[in-house]
Amino acid sequence: MLITKYDPFRDLRGLQTEMNRMFSDRFGGGGEEVFGTAWNPKIDVYENAESMVLEAELPGMKRDDFELSFENNVLTLKGERKFEKRDEGDNYHRVERSYGEFSRSFTLPHTVTVEGAKAEFDNGMLTVTLRKREETKARKIEVTGTDAAPATIDATKSAGA
Repeated sequence: MLITKYDPFRDLRGLQTEMNRMFSDRFGGGGEEVFGTAWNPKIDVYENAESMVLEAELPGMKRDDFELSFENNVLTLKGERKFEKRDEGDNYHRVERSYGEFSRSFTLPHTVTVEGAKAEFDNGMLTVTLRKREETKARKIEVTGTDAAPATIDATKSAGA
């Protein structure tokens, strides 16, 4: 009779190997991107005291290659980065940059307004600035009392500061 040691992870390793093989076959193998894969620009969204700002990297694109819209507090950036073959005689051996249509949408808080929005495109960088509504900005409130001189509470500082 042959005695074998029980390995509780044998089936799990087999499943991992099978999943790796499946994804490798489906998506081109070796972790390399395949021509025509979906491309989405990298985007940063941040806010300051006056506005909310969105910065999108659109390298190699022209102003006519994308459009920007704002509806129901959803900011949408969509367009297409096209593959342009330089010369008919060129024979590409490798294409690592991604091309194609893209669409990115961001639901923004109701504290911003499209009134006075600015969008600037320079050197492949799109910067969209949306102003905050006046009624949502922090304000100072003067506090009066009978036992002390008037004081001001700064609503922009946190309670722990």
